[in-house]
Amino acid sequence: MKVLIADDSGLILDRLQEMLSMYKQAELIGSYKDGTKALAALRSLKPDLAIVDIKMPGLSGLEVLSEIRKENKIVKIIILTFYSSDHHRQMAIQAGADYFFTKVDDFDKLSMVVAGMVLKEVNGNKNSVIIS
Repeated sequence: MKVLIADDSGLILDRLQEMLSMYKQAELIGSYKDGTKALAALRSLKPDLAIVDIKMPGLSGLEVLSEIRKENKIVKIIILTFYSSDHHRQMAIQAGADYFFTKVDDFDKLSMVVAGMVLKEVNGNKNSVIIS
């Protein structure tokens, strides 16, 4: 499973990279701190999963999401943000996010969702996820 991450926080990027490194089947194909670069990478690299922050320099995560959904309905997109309001959640879902998680409260949920996606990808591995 090819994964792209976009967040303007180096700490969050490091945490996401560490989480993804637990799964041999998850290949990190790019990490970006800028929404404009993330959108270009989404278009050219065609990941299976993108984890995107709402607020970034260049384009916001919602703008990235809205643009990529015009041409790619297949990529799974997780919005990961510090904004926990229902308003932000609704905007993300309306723009086409598959999941919405907050960085403070939901990082464990994010990890479980990614594990589930990896498990689906493995398909023939008798419901086991290979963790390195």
